[in-house]
Amino acid sequence: MTDISQTNASPAELRGAPALLAMLWRDKFAFVSAVVLLIIIICALIGPVFLGDLAASQNLRGRNSPPFDLSRGWAFVLGGDSLGRPVLARLIVAAQSTMMVAAGAVFSAMTVGALFGLVAGYMGKNVSQLVMRLADVIMSFPSLLLAVVVLYLLGPSVPNMILVLAITRIPIYLRTTRAEVLEVRERMFVQAAVVMGASHWRIIFRHILPIIAPTLVTIATLDFAFVMLAESSLSFLGIGIQPPNITWGLMVSQGRPYLNTAWWLAFWPGLMIVITALSLNLLSNWMRVALDPAQRWRLESRKTGHD
Repeated sequence: MTDISQTNASPAELRGAPALLAMLWRDKFAFVSAVVLLIIIICALIGPVFLGDLAASQNLRGRNSPPFDLSRGWAFVLGGDSLGRPVLARLIVAAQSTMMVAAGAVFSAMTVGALFGLVAGYMGKNVSQLVMRLADVIMSFPSLLLAVVVLYLLGPSVPNMILVLAITRIPIYLRTTRAEVLEVRERMFVQAAVVMGASHWRIIFRHILPIIAPTLVTIATLDFAFVMLAESSLSFLGIGIQPPNITWGLMVSQGRPYLNTAWWLAFWPGLMIVITALSLNLLSNWMRVALDPAQRWRLESRKTGHD
């Protein structure tokens, strides 16, 4: 009898987190992207606790201080803004609001869209048609115009921003989930669960949802970048997050009048938006392959080719 503990299985052949970490390490672009995103998330979580007061303190003697001038302290390594506040501290504090809005909108849209998509794909033609018409109604309105109208009526705030961005992204998850369910529900294990008398909700959440979850996670990772850019665009237009709250998009908007005299006010937050969006896109490309059993061999074969 074979002892399983003594089999020479490579990490890529094992299941769970160790296998994913091994594949992530072999894809250097995805690994660097994950590290960058991890650093940004850590700064967003704990940065405001230590730098919140520093980011709000004004020092008119240091207004529009140029970057890389450490005469005023390490906090001014990226320069100072029009009120003498350190740009570095404000970038870290703004990361929390930016990540909060994007994460809240993506999670809400994915939850609602996936729930309706599961129902539409499993419950039959009539229910499916009703749900899909609801998605068509949402998609018939331009997302930016819908956001402008809702924020004008409800007022700009973090909860309202999350609400309006989530509404505009629901059809993406709804349509994707429905299409996946239509294919998965015809598989043998689902038919076996039906024959054994399992309830509809048990089949949906126990058997179908785990199969389509990797696809939804991959889309959410990519959608996170889109929502972050949408929030930045709304804040840049002046209808997004309002002071004293701050986001990267709002920092770009506040630095726009000083592009000729203090370019760093808009450059650094714009660079953070680009770096975060690029990292999310690279990581989502890796996740699309790593979480798909039919394509995972591409990542596993990279180690085999070097052995």
